[in-house]
Amino acid sequence: MIKFLDLRKINEPYEVAFQEKLKSVLESGWYILGKEVVAFERHFATYCGTKHCIGVGNGFDALVLIFKGYIQLGKLQKGDEVIVPANTYIASILAILQADLVPVLVEPRLETYNINPDLIAEKITSKTKAILVVHLYGQLAEMNPINKIAHQHNLMVIEDAAQAHGAISDFRFQISDFIKSGNLSGAAAFSFYPGKNLGTLGDGGAVTTNDTELAKVIQSLRNYGSEEKYKNEYVGINSRLDELQAAFLSIKLPHLDTENNIRRAIANRYISEIKNDKIILPFWDLSDNHVFHLFVIRTEKRDELQQFLLDNGIQTMIHYPIPPHQQKAFLAWNHLSFPITEKIHNEILSLPMSPVLTIKEVDFIIKILNQYLDSINKCNG
Repeated sequence: MIKFLDLRKINEPYEVAFQEKLKSVLESGWYILGKEVVAFERHFATYCGTKHCIGVGNGFDALVLIFKGYIQLGKLQKGDEVIVPANTYIASILAILQADLVPVLVEPRLETYNINPDLIAEKITSKTKAILVVHLYGQLAEMNPINKIAHQHNLMVIEDAAQAHGAISDFRFQISDFIKSGNLSGAAAFSFYPGKNLGTLGDGGAVTTNDTELAKVIQSLRNYGSEEKYKNEYVGINSRLDELQAAFLSIKLPHLDTENNIRRAIANRYISEIKNDKIILPFWDLSDNHVFHLFVIRTEKRDELQQFLLDNGIQTMIHYPIPPHQQKAFLAWNHLSFPITEKIHNEILSLPMSPVLTIKEVDFIIKILNQYLDSINKCNG
C-alpha cells in the first residue's frame, strides 16, 4: 500500500537529532518560551525575510492573534468585514469569526483554487477592512493584483500561509527583497501541524510580520496579554509554541527548501506523465510559487477514481469534501450558491505527495492513473 502521507518515514532522518534535542530540553528544565522558541523565531523570520516571527500554539491561533492584534491597535474593529476565499479550509473562516469579524466569501479561480482577484472588488463595502489571502494547497495567491486592490481601497492584506512554507513569489512588498510566503502582506499565519511541509511532532504555529508594533502586541496576546509576569495589558489567551516543538522545527527548517524541490520534481512528473482525459491536473507555471503541500486533481467521478486507486493499493484524500457555506455550523449560509467552489469540492482528489515518495511509487501511481481510462472503457463496453 502506498500511503497518502507517511509521517514516520518523513521524520525518520531527523530522529537522532530529535533525541539529542529532547535530552537537551529535558536537562535545561525550561519548557515554555525559552531559548529554543527564541532561536526558532529568529531562524524562521530570517527564512521568510521578515523582521519578526512569533511562535504560537497552532496555525488557527496565529490567524486569530493577527486579527486580535489589529483590533488592539485600532486598525480593525469588531464587526468589520474580511474578504476570504469561499473554498478555503474552514479554519480560515473560523478565525475571522473568533475575532468577532465578519467573513465575506469570494469564489476562487477554477484553475488555481486560489481567490479570484477579479471578483474581490464587487464584494467590497464600507465595512470591508481586510483581505485574508489563503495560499491553498501550497500555491501562492495572485498577490500583485490583490495588493493593488487593497491599496486602492485602503484594505489590509493578511496571509493564511499554513500550506505554503517556502513558496516564492515575484512580488516585492514595499522595498523588501524577500519574496517568500509570510512576507507578502502585513502579517501571515503559519501552521506546523505534523503533515505540513514544515511540520513538527504536535501542534505549533507562528505569525510573521514586519510590523514591530503588531509583533509586540501578539507577543503579549499569546501569553495571557502579558509582557511581564502577572501584569496583563490585554485580554489575551494562552497560545505558546513550546520549547520542544520549536527545537524540532529548528532541526527541520534547513532542509525545507530541499524537500520542497523534491515535491516540485514529483509534481512535474505527475503533470508531464499522467495522460488521462478524465483527470484534470493542477495549474502550475513551473515557478517556485508552488510548494505542493498537496497535489490535487479533479475528476467528475471522484469517488469512483478514489476507490479504483485504493483497489490498486494507493491511498488518497479529499481536501475538502464539504465547502464551508454548506457546513451545518454555518446554517445561515446554507442557502448561498458558490458554483465554482461547489464544483471544486465535488471533484477534487489529493494524490500522495511527500519528499519520501520513491521513484517506483511515483511510477506506479502514474501507471495506475493512466489505466483508469481503460478500466472505464472496459466497464462501458
